[in-house]
Formats: sequence, C-alpha cells, structure tokens
Amino acid sequence: MTEGEQFGTAAATRIDGPRIDSPGGPPGGPLVEPAALAAALGSSTPPVVLDVRWSLAGSDHDAFRAGHVPGAVFVDLDAELTAPPGIGGRHPLPGPATLDGLLRRAGIDAATAVVVCGQRDASACARAWWLLRWAGHRDVRVLDGGFEAWRAVGLPVAVGDGAEPGGGTAVTRPGAMPTVDADGAAALGSTAGSVLVDVRAPERYRGEVEPVDPIAGHIPGAINLPLAAIHAADGRLADPSDLRRAFAAVGVHDAIPAAVSCGSGVNACAAILAAEVIGLHLALYPGSYSGWCALGRAVETG
Repeated sequence: MTEGEQFGTAAATRIDGPRIDSPGGPPGGPLVEPAALAAALGSSTPPVVLDVRWSLAGSDHDAFRAGHVPGAVFVDLDAELTAPPGIGGRHPLPGPATLDGLLRRAGIDAATAVVVCGQRDASACARAWWLLRWAGHRDVRVLDGGFEAWRAVGLPVAVGDGAEPGGGTAVTRPGAMPTVDADGAAALGSTAGSVLVDVRAPERYRGEVEPVDPIAGHIPGAINLPLAAIHAADGRLADPSDLRRAFAAVGVHDAIPAAVSCGSGVNACAAILAAEVIGLHLALYPGSYSGWCALGRAVETG
C-alpha cells in the first residue's frame, strides 16, 4: 500500500480545482477526512495520530483525556513543539533533540504516516504538522475539523491518557520548510511585490487590545488575514474557492514572496496549511509578533 493509497480518495474530496501537491508533502495534499483516517487506522499500516489540544491558556491534557481518536498520542505544545521563550518570542522553534524525543515517544519512523489532530480547527495542531514537515518528515496530514469532526460522524472515541508506543527512529533534519527572520519579515512588509501576513484577530492586529505581548500593534507593513477567514464555522478549513479569495484579498498568489506571522509562530502554521491546500507555499516567521517585540522593534497600529 502506497502512502497515497493509505488514505484513499477521501482526503481529496474538498478540492474543487487542480491540486498542486506541496514539495515534500504527501500525495493528495495535507488534509484527511475522518472516514479516511478511520479506514487507515484499521489497515495493516496505521498512521500515528498526534493530538495537540492548546489555546493561549496552554496545553489542555484534560480535554484529551475526556475524549480522543483511539490510539492517539497527546502532544504538549509548550514542552514538545517549542523552545523556552526569550529573544525568539513566546514559542521559538524547538531544537532537534526536542523533536527527536517526540518522534521516539510517538513511535514515528522515517516512513510512518502521521496525522495531526486538534480539538476543532487547525489553529494549534498545524504547528505539529509544520514542524514535522520542517524536520524533513514527508507523510504528514491534518485531520480536517479535528476531534469534533471525528466525533460528529459517530466514530469511536477513547478516553484516558492515550498511547505511548515508543521506539520511533525518525531523525529531525531541520530546514525542509521555509522561514524568515525579523529582517526578512521587515523586508516583506516594506517591499512592493511581497507580502507579510498577520493572522491574529483584527483587534489585536490594529492594536486595540493585546492580551499577552508587551505592546499592542503589528509589524510594520503586515496585512491582516484573520484565522476566521480561512476556517468554516464548523472548524474545518474553508473551501478551496474561499481560501483562494481570502489569500488573493491580501495580495498572496503563487508569483509573490510571502510569509505568515501571528502572535508567537503557532497559529500562523494554520495559514501555511491552508495555503498548501490550494498550492501556495508560504514561509513562516517563527518569532512572529512576540519575537518582534522581544527585539524592541517599532510597531504600527491601525
């Protein structure tokens, strides 16, 4: 069974135009539907499911214990998908040793198919998808609509602490997904013909409120594309036609240099995921607004 066959055709059912597979990504694109995941879990080569429950309040192991996809491995975003906060922002990229520890704990080998799952939307779990792709792991998908989509179609639910398979042998090889640093983000925001996207809520982008960072506002020249604009009401990613309109509205298309930022480099990964669905390949500014502020750089409001 090939990696494309493992998830059948269900993962591609929501694409209404030609699909451009991501360089280094799995055939069929980065999303999987609940029914396709259930079928794959019942196969002779089941994927590893990584469950990331997280919000600004932190990782939510209790929500995972209350219900998750059977066999899923809980991932603590703050401990396993980030480095300690500092000059790189609130959620810097983790070092290879941290990611290698997660790969070993979750039983992930170089050829293992991986599905990443959140509670509902892709705002947090896409961080795990992006990091595994950045680390050189090819076969990674996101469960569209998360655990709520799984439960909504009546699939089995497990409770408790979840799986700890261990024995993974995959090795982190950083750099397979593009990034920009603060200087690169500044250049994208200030140069005609390039775009720096900020996916935070509009009121945070405008500088009207700021619940976690030391100063309100946004990186100069950044353009706001709120996460709500790329998700449907049920938490799934918006339909491809809506995604194309959303990215086009902020000037992002396949012939323009573009990167995505957010508050700390977590939620921005969901926008990169959404872009990959429609064949756009965007860079991440890992430090994002918190890293920008940590460097003491000037901000804009409005």
